[in-house]
Amino acid sequence: MATDIAEQPGTYQRILDRAAAVREVAREVARRDVRHVVLVARGTSDHAALYGSYLSQIRLGRPAGLASPSVVSLYGAHPDLSGALVIGVSQSGRSPDLVEVLDSARRCGATTLALTNAPDSALARTAELHVDILAGPERAVAATKTYTAELLSLLLVVEGVRTGTGDPEPAVARELARLPELAAEALAGRDHEAVAARLRYAHELVVTGRGYAYATAREASHKIIETSYLSALAYSGADLLHGPVAVADREMPVLAVVGDGPGGAAMAEVIERLRAMRADVITVGPGGSAGDPAHIGVPAVDERYSPLLDILPLQRLALTLALARGEDPDSPRGITKVTHTR
Repeated sequence: MATDIAEQPGTYQRILDRAAAVREVAREVARRDVRHVVLVARGTSDHAALYGSYLSQIRLGRPAGLASPSVVSLYGAHPDLSGALVIGVSQSGRSPDLVEVLDSARRCGATTLALTNAPDSALARTAELHVDILAGPERAVAATKTYTAELLSLLLVVEGVRTGTGDPEPAVARELARLPELAAEALAGRDHEAVAARLRYAHELVVTGRGYAYATAREASHKIIETSYLSALAYSGADLLHGPVAVADREMPVLAVVGDGPGGAAMAEVIERLRAMRADVITVGPGGSAGDPAHIGVPAVDERYSPLLDILPLQRLALTLALARGEDPDSPRGITKVTHTR
């Protein structure tokens, strides 16, 4: 897991250097002028799809949402997705239910796109268009570099569709070019070590964020659960205030992902409420004081790019926390690398 995590700056650079295929896909999607976007995924990839949903709505102005694969695979329904862009996101491309959804969507006239780490997979063959996320072999059961490769690939597709040319706007391209260096900087920090020590004996945890950061909160929760077996509940900051905040007290640690932008600003009210209830609030984002045991610092970027950086120290937190609790994060119980769902 540590090796996979460390490879992510290099993975970002590889994706950016070999983005010609993504540009071609983005140009084709833009040519078709799809009216809405549906993403379908499972597990870790579902959190990447959530990020893609925010990108599609905010950057493309297209309604977007996550499909429920069981509608097709279990109930045999075939929603009319004509006119939609249907994106299947899967590191292995081998989940039968995702393949069924893309097959159904393609047969009814949707534009179908698969993002996978396996160009020869069933999902890639079923979709009309395919983007190889170029993450390379992932050694650990817990997905890390394939998740962030999915994020960056989705970002490149959306920004390429936005311009219509397949190429991102020049200002966006400049920000993307900085990501490998910023990812290395995010991974060089050691703030996660103090936080792991703080959480070592916790029984439960809440992870929260708003906007683009909600996907990060969901994925961080997932990684902590599967490697440390710690009950980590993920909520958007808004949903947290609609009831679940009642669980907050001094025995309940809260990881709050707070970026630079509207989502991060909206978290101020959430954090204020949590602290008023004496919850142990640990923030993740730019700023903070050096050596603060209740903060994990990351480089400051536009909130749109922050999920590509914020998750990196949180992956290291999951790894460090698992080891501190005497667990083996490379062999999480009951989990295999490829899960086949129907």
